[in-house]
Amino acid sequence: MDEIEYIAGEAGLANSARHMAFEHCGEALLVLNPIENRFDDVNIAACQLLGYSRQALLSLSATKVLGHREQLPDLVVFTQAAMENGSAWSNELTCIHKDGDRIEVEISATYLKLKGKPHLVLVIRDLHHERYQQDQAQTERTMRAGLLEWQTILNLFKESERGNQLLLSAVGDGIYSINSEGLATFVNPAGARMLGWKPEEMLGKNIHRIHHHTHADGSHYPVEDCPIYAAVRDGVVHEGLQEVFWRRDGSFFPVEFTSTPVISAGSIVGAVVVFRDITERRNTETQLQNALTELQALKKRLEEQNAYLQEEILTEHNYREIVGQSDAILQIAKQIDVVAPTDANVLIHGESGTGKELIARAIHQASKRSDQPLIRVNCAAIPDDLFESEFFGHVRGAFTGAIRDRVGRFELANGGTLFLDEIGEIPLELQSKLLRVLQEGQFERVGEERTRNVTVRVIAATNRDLRREVAAKRFREDLFFRLNVFPIYSPALRERRSDIPLLATHFLKSVSERLKMPGRRLSKSDIQRLQHYEWPGNIREMQNVIERALITSRGADLNIELSDSFPSIAASDVINSNAASDQILTDAQLRDLEHRNMLAALKACNGKLFGTDGAAAKLGIKPTTLASRLKKADVQFESR
Repeated sequence: MDEIEYIAGEAGLANSARHMAFEHCGEALLVLNPIENRFDDVNIAACQLLGYSRQALLSLSATKVLGHREQLPDLVVFTQAAMENGSAWSNELTCIHKDGDRIEVEISATYLKLKGKPHLVLVIRDLHHERYQQDQAQTERTMRAGLLEWQTILNLFKESERGNQLLLSAVGDGIYSINSEGLATFVNPAGARMLGWKPEEMLGKNIHRIHHHTHADGSHYPVEDCPIYAAVRDGVVHEGLQEVFWRRDGSFFPVEFTSTPVISAGSIVGAVVVFRDITERRNTETQLQNALTELQALKKRLEEQNAYLQEEILTEHNYREIVGQSDAILQIAKQIDVVAPTDANVLIHGESGTGKELIARAIHQASKRSDQPLIRVNCAAIPDDLFESEFFGHVRGAFTGAIRDRVGRFELANGGTLFLDEIGEIPLELQSKLLRVLQEGQFERVGEERTRNVTVRVIAATNRDLRREVAAKRFREDLFFRLNVFPIYSPALRERRSDIPLLATHFLKSVSERLKMPGRRLSKSDIQRLQHYEWPGNIREMQNVIERALITSRGADLNIELSDSFPSIAASDVINSNAASDQILTDAQLRDLEHRNMLAALKACNGKLFGTDGAAAKLGIKPTTLASRLKKADVQFESR
């Protein structure tokens, strides 16, 4: 019979010297047959921990004892890991006591073969403090037989050294005993291996000088301060949770250990020490903490991005694709194909309502950053005193009202694209701060000294002539050239009249679906009227006209009234009821009229700017354009 058959033969471990050590070990040990889901052997400590007799425990299935039904997948993963890697450790599993209570435990498993079949030797520790103290007391009573019993066990082990090595190696913890003088009388292979020695080389030597001679920082560790030796002096169980052991090669590792005094005939004759290398656990805890920190940071960023996207959804992005086949649109498509794969900054210029944001989205979607966010900033809607906070974020307490940290738009767009709409509305004194982050990719949150780095592709849009703004000293020349790397012109609708039938059909379909009003159609005369109109509000105005025609129609044919599409030119708003219809207004009167008309639209919409029921829609202009005009007029409004 070979050594494995000798260890697990028909006589059983209970009849061998090795099984005596197994039986009387202070730790709860169980020999698990994972294939048959049962225990082949358990020691006394295991029976006491679980509340069963040996016969009862051996008759139960392993899964009835190890964990509960919800933890079965975790138990399977733990078992497979031990069989594949040779060992495993977990403090996430629980054991079920005979009375049904769950016991929080720490389990280590070591793989070995008995009679040619795979087995796992499990070492189980109760994590509850009171139970832990009871286990220590039991260990103390077990070891009261003194070193004589340990010497007897040692002698029995020597009778079958190879079997002894196999059994003790299966226990992953280090074990050694010392006499009253602190000299080693027994060392198990696992303990010697962790310290870089052979067991015979440690016998008879002062253990403190071998592994506990200095602290982790290299300072001297007096033997009188050693908790292991304290057990020999005061007869009390000592434990170490924040200690280090030194290896023979000069390296050290963190350990946790217990030192249990051995008492014989009323006298302390030595101590038994059980220790464990917790390097892997510490590393795992550190990795988990780092992962948790990263996860919290990612969660916070995703929450910020989600909040931003929710705002964008409320704004109702109506364009899903560029519609048109005119030369102007085909030219834009070619420009998008050329510039999208690069990281070059793009400046889109054109009248309000021509779809500049749609071009920006098309560039982003065709770029290598398409899997990252496209963050939009309406520069016209940002108050001057909140510009830095909106763009770069702030920390809690940076200014009145900063009740929490906030991530700025540049940080949200890191790795993606930042769309700066109405770039011409940024005040001159704030443009230098924007220029710095565009040039260096660096910024600081308001109230924070830490410099942050970002990689952002910038697309800007404006309805102003920035060259004239530069000449008038209202826009920085260096910022203009930084943005105007690749200019794209977004033509007015009157410059692409051949696209009007396609656009009208597209809006009719999309708006009909949204309003649940199918069956409507455009007549040839409708198309001709749409093509002859000048469209001062461009594409956005056309969409409003189609939507209004759908709402007011009484049958399949639309009732398109272009004269009603511009509420700002109603006669009642121009002059009083007694004025002539052909009255000519001065420039100041026109500005005053526009101002009163905007206020009337805001009042009618309860201060709401965006959306189909917002003031911008009623006026037939782009919300950003209205926001810009309100800002110039110093009119307070809600950015919603």
